[in-house]
Amino acid sequence: MAWYRNHYHCGDCGTDWEDEWSCCCDDECPECGSGDWSPTKSDNLTFQIEEDGEAVIIRMSSRNAEHTPNYAEVAIALSVSSAEAYVNMRAATYWD
Repeated sequence: MAWYRNHYHCGDCGTDWEDEWSCCCDDECPECGSGDWSPTKSDNLTFQIEEDGEAVIIRMSSRNAEHTPNYAEVAIALSVSSAEAYVNMRAATYWD
């Protein structure tokens, strides 16, 4: 599954909050309980890039993720730019 950090704003009480989930779904305000607020913005966290010494580790959220991303290592790159190119290529074909 893809993994997202969704950003919300409650129009009833003005509360802003974030929640991570496997989709860009509506959420309930944690402050006042008002519901069905759509994300104002979503960050795609499906892939993670982490520098580890001389290597760059690329992790991807599991296709079975629902409540947690369950990241697994999918590749190792020699540079952050190579890792980003790999992620862009994989993201373009993620749902194939």
